[in-house]
Amino acid sequence: MFGLFKSKGEKPEEQARKQPSETPVNKQFKELAAQFLPEELTILAVTGGNGFGGGKTRGETLWTASIGLTAWMEEDSPDIHRGEFVLSTIADDKLLGVLRQRARPDFIIKFRGRVSENGQRLLLLDLPEPAFDPDLKAILEEEKKPVTFQEEGLGAFTLNRQVDWFETTVDWLGTEISLVFDAEEDRAGCIQNAKAVLAAAGDWDRRVREYAAGELLSSANDWAEDEEITREQFMERMELESIEVRADGGFDFWFGDGDLFYGHSIHVSGDMENGPDDAEMEG
Repeated sequence: MFGLFKSKGEKPEEQARKQPSETPVNKQFKELAAQFLPEELTILAVTGGNGFGGGKTRGETLWTASIGLTAWMEEDSPDIHRGEFVLSTIADDKLLGVLRQRARPDFIIKFRGRVSENGQRLLLLDLPEPAFDPDLKAILEEEKKPVTFQEEGLGAFTLNRQVDWFETTVDWLGTEISLVFDAEEDRAGCIQNAKAVLAAAGDWDRRVREYAAGELLSSANDWAEDEEITREQFMERMELESIEVRADGGFDFWFGDGDLFYGHSIHVSGDMENGPDDAEMEG
């Protein structure tokens, strides 16, 4: 694809002769590659809970494709680096699809790459392929084990590795919803705030719905084709799906829109001291 990946055994100068040096593709790849040390290594790595994703900034024609890694090592080296790492390259739509097939979540891969100075980022230079190493396999099996904890009054929380948060199901005024908090947050603070929100569920439910209606009712009526939606109807049609709490008292309520916005979500955020302070239609 665009000559970004070298053929096996091909020297850098041979690759350079094959492709114009000033194409947008080469320029974008060159800018990314400049962030890494020049030495090329054969690397084995463990992928995280998510596959390849892509991002673009204005003016870029290709994706900066990235995948999280949880461990990596040079081939035939006893040293294993463990932590949170990012493997990146430049890709078009087709290559991004290939990368997603070849480097799946929770997988061991082998590739040619370069490493950033701090060792936290890696540059992909060829197509990754499946690999095996007994030490990396042991790391992968350990990471795939469910991470859970029990909290009185809230039930069992399970770590969702794809989004890196703990989640459980709780009763909210007769409806089952998801209760979540980021795994990087202070657990005790999040649990304390979750219990406080649930203890006053009726009050918070009313306040959040009233605030959302005040902010979004006009937009909902702009979306409505042949009906006038009242404030009460707006609040009734909101379908609470999940609440995210934070240790600092912040919260996010996520609602299904009850077809107010043809299937989009309603997101209300705020904090426990001051109440809701923002409401958006999203998705």
